[in-house]
Amino acid sequence: QVQLVESGGGLVQPGGSLRLSCAASGSISTIYAMGWYRQVPGKQREWVAVIRSGGYRNYADSVKGRFTISRDNAKNTVYLQMNSLNLEDTAVYYCNAQIGTMYSRRDYWGQGTQVTVSS
Repeated sequence: QVQLVESGGGLVQPGGSLRLSCAASGSISTIYAMGWYRQVPGKQREWVAVIRSGGYRNYADSVKGRFTISRDNAKNTVYLQMNSLNLEDTAVYYCNAQIGTMYSRRDYWGQGTQVTVSS
């Protein structure tokens, strides 16, 4: 069994910063990629950023230059540093990881953490 546990969401003023964390645990053989998505009520879940096992990173245009994704392989943890937050960044942020176990390779999701940008 694999679990992803997120932390770090909260309320922040426009222009502020937050750092999200997501730790993977369980019967993990390989983590191929880790990333973040976000979703607002009534809209589809939106991809935000990804970091692959070789270190390749990519970002959605809406967050490029403001968000930074990083990873601590020893801790099986991915981070999302969010700077210059604006109202449009308000959403539930979900951690996603593509993980291989002894039996399968598949996507896993965290439970989500709320980020609210408001004055």
